[in-house]
Amino acid sequence: MPPHLRSLPLAALAVGSLIVGACTQGVAPEVTSDDPVLVEGRDIYVRQCSSCHGLTGAGGRGSKLNEERVLQRYPSVDAQLEIIRNGRNQMPAFGEKLDDDQLDAVVRYTREVLAVQG
Repeated sequence: MPPHLRSLPLAALAVGSLIVGACTQGVAPEVTSDDPVLVEGRDIYVRQCSSCHGLTGAGGRGSKLNEERVLQRYPSVDAQLEIIRNGRNQMPAFGEKLDDDQLDAVVRYTREVLAVQG
């Protein structure tokens, strides 16, 4: 193999590893119960929150929510609801986009499903 192509297999392996890593990070955790509020919360989270917080809650532009981070950052549900409703710093306000039931659903999903991921 010519010297300039010897690193090609290593480069392909590195790219493949990145793709596999991205794929494992690319699915929002499923709801393991038949609770319709959690199912709705997952749907809202995927549509409204995952572009910043990541599908698995691992963070990105937005803060990390998995590995119990959401529970540490917002020990009370009301504190988390206020941030989602009114926004803060880079976090946009969703109070005009989501009704109270939808806000409650996404909070439950982040606290009961995402928080235990990681």
